[in-house]
Amino acid sequence: MEGRARIFGDDVNTDYIISSARKRSSIDASSLAAYLFESIAPAFAASVQAGDILVAGRNFGCGSAMEVAATVIQAAGIRAVLAKSFSRSFYRNAINNGLLVVECDTSSVTEGDELVITLTANAAEVRDVTCGIQLRGAPLPAIMLRILDAGGLVGFLREHDGWNEPTA
Repeated sequence: MEGRARIFGDDVNTDYIISSARKRSSIDASSLAAYLFESIAPAFAASVQAGDILVAGRNFGCGSAMEVAATVIQAAGIRAVLAKSFSRSFYRNAINNGLLVVECDTSSVTEGDELVITLTANAAEVRDVTCGIQLRGAPLPAIMLRILDAGGLVGFLREHDGWNEPTA
């Protein structure tokens, strides 16, 4: 996965991602994408390009546990979020909806850097092509990689006729 870094700081809560006022009229991610981050970066939604990668600090996605925060990011064409840490509810909502989330030290990444993300069984590798830095992300459990490969939890369950615990 390749894309342009779009930088945010620490404690980006779900109401910053998509405001509560917007969620009152609709939770359709496609219609809400035009309002992505409007309260903290009003011009952001208009500047997003398909394939952009969000890069944030600590505690990304804190606040409300509504999954629309993850799906509106996807609806805007963003395929991955890198952060030093995520709120647990946002992290699971992202994985369950097929949005890649990678925990890594993002402090060296700057706005507009070209990033390449490679997933392996042992880690998520993030290469910052612009400044030649390699970041090592926390590994994702095998089941999460399978869910992401299927495009999210619904796709995974469709592919596997529900979920049956694998036998050893």
